Amino acid sequence: MEAYASALLYAIPFFLLLMAVEIAYGAWTRKQHYRVMDTVSSISSGLTNVVKDSLGLVFVLISYPYLLEHLALFQVEAGWAVWLIAFLAIDFAGYWNHRLSHRVNLFWNQHVIHHSSEEFNLACALRQPISNLVGYFSLLLLPAALLGVPEQVIAILAPLHLFAQFWYHTQHIGKMGWLEYVIVTPSQHRVHHAINPEYIDKNLGQILCVWDRMFGTFQEELPEVPPQYGVLKPAATWNPILINFQHLWRLVQDAWRTRSLRDKLRIWFMPTGWRPADVASLYPREVITDVYHFRRYDTPAGPLFRGYVIFQLAVTLLLLVFMFYNFGQIGTEGLLYCGAMLFAGIYGYTSLMDGKPFAAWVEVGRALVGGWLIFQTGDWFGLDAFWEYGSLAVAAYFGITLTGGIYFGGLAGHRRDSPLAY
Repeated sequence: MEAYASALLYAIPFFLLLMAVEIAYGAWTRKQHYRVMDTVSSISSGLTNVVKDSLGLVFVLISYPYLLEHLALFQVEAGWAVWLIAFLAIDFAGYWNHRLSHRVNLFWNQHVIHHSSEEFNLACALRQPISNLVGYFSLLLLPAALLGVPEQVIAILAPLHLFAQFWYHTQHIGKMGWLEYVIVTPSQHRVHHAINPEYIDKNLGQILCVWDRMFGTFQEELPEVPPQYGVLKPAATWNPILINFQHLWRLVQDAWRTRSLRDKLRIWFMPTGWRPADVASLYPREVITDVYHFRRYDTPAGPLFRGYVIFQLAVTLLLLVFMFYNFGQIGTEGLLYCGAMLFAGIYGYTSLMDGKPFAAWVEVGRALVGGWLIFQTGDWFGLDAFWEYGSLAVAAYFGITLTGGIYFGGLAGHRRDSPLAY
């Protein structure tokens, strides 16, 4: 996991730079596809994902090294061939994992976060799951294991394969000629993220589009059908932690409420969106029927509050980068505490963005806990070794968080800049 954290130290600044370029280009062309609250939510979602993945918070059903040890029929010779085979195996597995996530109720829960933004931009690419708590992807790498592809090759290519899916989340690049027949392009991925009936569950490839063409899930972007983005059951929150488990909670509710024992069991593996008939009639849910005229989620926010949540995001990002930079020295227990504080921060300020009354108490609570940790240890997970005033700066940040929680959360009365005041 330390190697993964090191890779993220280079990937995160690169992703942020590309987003800045896209925002600048959108402003220059007057075709801006970013909203402050949505962007903060998207980046915050990415931060929760990298914390969860870097800490290895997943139960691995079966590992690739285990498959390799027990099932390998051949040993691929070292050289370019092994890298090509590994890439094809990962991309093939990625296609089927993606297809399962779109077609099976339970698996949709781990993917809905990626589609939850009602904008389509590079930031929405960062909406990655924390709800994938059971690791089964290695099962889909069976062809690589049978061919004896070394685990080290898979370990290197897998994160690169994931990072390479970032660039095509944009509306500023049109169709790309002959490349449309080889790789996944922005045009194809716009189709994938769209909720138009013509586009639902299409273009499931990750790097190569040949799998979609082979297995009947390819759809070209049509000039007469402009893509509309989001999910048919809107998330209606900026909080990425809530979005990650919304669909699962709905499944739990439906399984509990239905009178049919058969439906209680099969709801988890039925097609995405399926509900027991008795529950669907008694407990209807909002579903978008007119994709061109639905009301997109938004919450009031004055300039001061927008500046405040950007500040919260920026500090959270800096604390995350420090955690990765000092990953090996913080230790397992320290990493869990540090990760928990980052999760609490994201949960707190995104709930504040939603205007939730309890958000103020979350913010006040985490500010007090953060101050107590610094007081108890005299440091912030070793930050003072790199910067003499590090823990003092973090303590000041928690002081601002305490003040912001009281002010914007309405604990000091409904102030004009509080989202609760609108």
